[in-house]
Amino acid sequence: MITAKQLSDACGCSMAVAERWLQWINETLDAFQINTPARQAAFLPQLAHESGRLHYTTEIWGPTPAQGGYEGRADLGNTQPGDGYKFRGHGLIQTTGRANHARVRDGLRAMGYDCYDFEEDPAALAIPRWAALSAGLFWSDHNLNALADAGEMIKIGRAINRGNPESSRPANGETERLALWSDAKDTFGVA
Repeated sequence: MITAKQLSDACGCSMAVAERWLQWINETLDAFQINTPARQAAFLPQLAHESGRLHYTTEIWGPTPAQGGYEGRADLGNTQPGDGYKFRGHGLIQTTGRANHARVRDGLRAMGYDCYDFEEDPAALAIPRWAALSAGLFWSDHNLNALADAGEMIKIGRAINRGNPESSRPANGETERLALWSDAKDTFGVA
């Protein structure tokens, strides 16, 4: 279990925001064995970057050229007209695409959670409990605890943002992710 102060310091958010999220973040840390200082110091900065420091659980829509590209993307399961917008990023790691919303539903239900059908109601993935748990599920599904244990923050960011930890392209916001990680390591006493 972490404290609101640790969450605030690691994510660069206010204490009020940290207190709103603390219950759901602690549930997530426990459920997905993000239970060491190194893992927590790697996980929380990713959430902070992806969610605007725990302020956004729905992707801000422009649409940007990248967002416009969500429409019709079979690899995201966006096969119906309007899927690009409907299945824009939701949750603290911004789950994107019809198939990924369904994957979160199925993954959480397999763990015993009585969650919404995120394919039927994708906006429900923005509800704080599900927003946090979906981030933990992504973390677990991509074996990011192992990268956190190895101190591979760049690879973690690229796994989240590029879908591939070995990508040679920097993750969006890589500089911010690393700065947040430095603060989080101080918070949790990680060398």
